[in-house]
Amino acid sequence: MAYIDTRCFGSRTFVAAILAFALFVGSAVGQANAQAIETTAKHAYLVDFETGAVLLDKASDERMYPASMTKMMTVYLLMQRLKDGRLSLDDTLSVSEKAWRKGGSKMWVEVGKQVRVEDLIRGIVVQSGNDATIVVAEGLAGTEEAFAREMTNTARNLGMTGTQFRNASGWPDPEHYTTARDLAVLAIAIVRDFPEMYHYFAETEFAYNGIKQQNRNPLLYKDIGADGLKTGHTEDSGYGLVGSAVRDDRRLVVVLNGMSSTSERSQESEKLLNWGFREWNSYALFKAGETVMDAKVWLGSEGTVPLVVEQDVSLTMRRRARNDLKVSVKYDEPIAAPIAAGDQVASLVVTAPGVDTLEIPLKAGADIEQLGPVGRLTAAFNFLVWGESE
Repeated sequence: MAYIDTRCFGSRTFVAAILAFALFVGSAVGQANAQAIETTAKHAYLVDFETGAVLLDKASDERMYPASMTKMMTVYLLMQRLKDGRLSLDDTLSVSEKAWRKGGSKMWVEVGKQVRVEDLIRGIVVQSGNDATIVVAEGLAGTEEAFAREMTNTARNLGMTGTQFRNASGWPDPEHYTTARDLAVLAIAIVRDFPEMYHYFAETEFAYNGIKQQNRNPLLYKDIGADGLKTGHTEDSGYGLVGSAVRDDRRLVVVLNGMSSTSERSQESEKLLNWGFREWNSYALFKAGETVMDAKVWLGSEGTVPLVVEQDVSLTMRRRARNDLKVSVKYDEPIAAPIAAGDQVASLVVTAPGVDTLEIPLKAGADIEQLGPVGRLTAAFNFLVWGESE
């Protein structure tokens, strides 16, 4: 077992801060992935749900048309109102003539009728009904235009900086666009914010008005742990998909767009998810507040102070690189008293082949008072005579 050298740079394998290392991996993965795996999708993004580590990035920040993947945001706003109590699943919304006349994929709502909110969720998620999205938009915001503005504002609040919505369905509009990275942000937000309602995205069929339709998400019909989210297609966007799957309590989110057929969409999304689960793994290492090591203290009421991490410690990395990752603790030894709990007194240094060095703050886990005059004299004498700091 490797170890942490308290003098300066020892090592203990597989340690990193969950948020900082996720960003670190994300910045480094782009270079590695160029030779790692290819995809025919014009835009592709594969990310670990827990750590945020980016496993694959192909033109993820380039503007693209989301088509029906837009409907994830329509459902997000609907679920938001359900969660905060402004709506219930049994509430109903009215069908306008605009909604009834809308072309493309349909839920087959009838003009002048009332539709239950829960049916509308399924009509959007499973049947991809353009008509259902307008019913929701008009019911929640008065007009589809007003709802689209709310969609865009919500996107900004979620960190979707490259997105602008002009409608609730993804109907072609040159000013209606997003990015693969932004759609991944939205997918993660849906899973995170609405765990009690996320199950709708895994449903494979729904019948409304006597018409049964199948979910277009091909991942749901494969034995790969998939449970969502949404497909999309227009002539301008090509075939796209936002998918998610869970294996061994680990969730990956994939976004693909710009493919030429439904079969290509099915094959590429399955291929990338299988690759992500096979070639990468996440390692949970420390809990928030856990001690990494005890550091020596100079002229303190205690001889050592615990060095702790402030947040859960986890990382996602290539399985084959696991044995090459090195971690050490860096600090000026011994740490001079007085020390206040919460002071940053050390750093965790993470190094791995082909990536930049990362430093993670370590905080003092206890208050350490300074010795009085006699104690300091005694400690100084012992150090001079015996070479000990206590």
